[in-house]
Formats: sequence, structure tokens, C-alpha cells
Amino acid sequence: MIRTPTTRAALAAATALLALAGPAAAARATPPQTAPADAATVVAPTPVIGAPVRAGTPAADRVAAFLEAYRAAVLGQSDRTPRQVRGHYLSAHLNHRLDARAQQPEADPVFRAQDVPAHWAAQEVGQEKGFASVRLTESWGDGSGRDVWYAVRLTDLRILDLGDEPAF
Repeated sequence: MIRTPTTRAALAAATALLALAGPAAAARATPPQTAPADAATVVAPTPVIGAPVRAGTPAADRVAAFLEAYRAAVLGQSDRTPRQVRGHYLSAHLNHRLDARAQQPEADPVFRAQDVPAHWAAQEVGQEKGFASVRLTESWGDGSGRDVWYAVRLTDLRILDLGDEPAF
């Protein structure tokens, strides 16, 4: 296969997406044995900075949509407040817990950090008794990152919990 700057960029984008999708996706992905003759002219779409990587499951997509709306509210790019966004996506109990945590100055109660993440990816990692466990990987411009774990009720996609450890 001829490697041009275009194919190198496409390979880099595909590698980055596989890294965000996790080891299971990388294990399923197999490179083609032969490349088409026009492979050098094929350009992979470049991910938009700050755009969520959708995992394709309803629970993971719901968590990614929540983070996207919450981030916009925190940055003042929405007509809703962060609390209003939380009220739309989260259970009343979780929202109440986050209100209490928001009073502490060390970190945003949802981002679990002082800064707003630049990138994020949500991946459903399991289901049990009508609930999904979703890992949200947040990344910042300096290369640092963290995982926040969400529990989502599958019947209505209400987010019931978030924390530093998986619920199950």
C-alpha cells in the first residue's frame, strides 16, 4: 500500500477512534489484506474537536447527549442552566446529590474536574437487570483524562448515578 500524507492522516484518525472505542473494538477490527487501487484518494472524515464519539447504544448515546448539553450550559452556549440540563437527564435523587457536591469548590459535580473537557467518548460496557453501565472518557487539551461511570435505566434512559467507579 502506498502511504501518502492523506492515507497517513486517515490511518491516524482511524487509530484515534479505535483507541477511544477501547480494546474490544480494536480486537474486532482487522485491517484489509489488500488495498484498493484508489486507496490513496480515500479520505476518512476527521472528528470534530469537542464532538462526542457516539457508541451506538441508546444508553451510551444518552450519556453523550447529556454531557454535550451540560457542557454547552456550563460554557454559556445554551439557553438552559447546568441545573436545568441535569434535571432533564438525571434522576431527582442524583440531581440532589450533585447540588450538594456543587457547593464544594474543588470540581464540577458532573465533569469531576475544575475544567470543561475538550473531548469525550461514551461506551456501554454492560447491562444488568434493566440497567446499563456506561463509561464516559473525558479528555482535556493538555492530554489528561479521566473516566466517569454512569448507570442508566434502560426503560426510560434516565441517568441514575455517576461516579468514579462502575456501578456493576
